[in-house]
Amino acid sequence: MAHFAKLGVGDIVLKVHVVSNDLATSEQAGIDFLNNLYNTRDVWKQTSYNNNIRKNFAGIGFKYDEGRDAFIPPKPFVSWTLNEETCLWEAPVAYPDDGQKYLWNEETQQWDLINE
Repeated sequence: MAHFAKLGVGDIVLKVHVVSNDLATSEQAGIDFLNNLYNTRDVWKQTSYNNNIRKNFAGIGFKYDEGRDAFIPPKPFVSWTLNEETCLWEAPVAYPDDGQKYLWNEETQQWDLINE
């Protein structure tokens, strides 16, 4: 199955639609199918679960960056920076690698252990 992200104002993903590979034999064929189905001229970009095109699988609220040809998720915190290679946001401090669960604390700029 092929997946297509519908873009709205500011190239923000509004929804993701699935199209059969029999119909989406190319990206343009999938776009044409969707616009014919909905009788629109919407902007669609193909996306991929295995991230082999456009860096990341598109989700509602993601932004399509034409220059990077990538889907970028919403920035989770002001302090986080975009990794240009993955087009994912990264905290200024690496996530602890000790098998425990943490939440980012923007105020203290550190990962807080979740006590379950």
